[in-house]
Amino acid sequence: MKNKRMKIARVESDLSQEQLARIVGVTRQTINLIESGKYNPSLKLCIDISKALNKTLNDLFWEE
Repeated sequence: MKNKRMKIARVESDLSQEQLARIVGVTRQTINLIESGKYNPSLKLCIDISKALNKTLNDLFWEE
């Protein structure tokens, strides 16, 4: 399942995949795989991404 909420939050924060990747310490490809639903990030990475985008885990990763 694609993570559209994460992509929207990243775009709203005016960050490229590369910029977000640098902030959280992963590659741009990892961010791309998370957004495309092809990679399940660790809890630590989810927390780091949430903090970087100023969102909660529920905002970005909880399926409705």
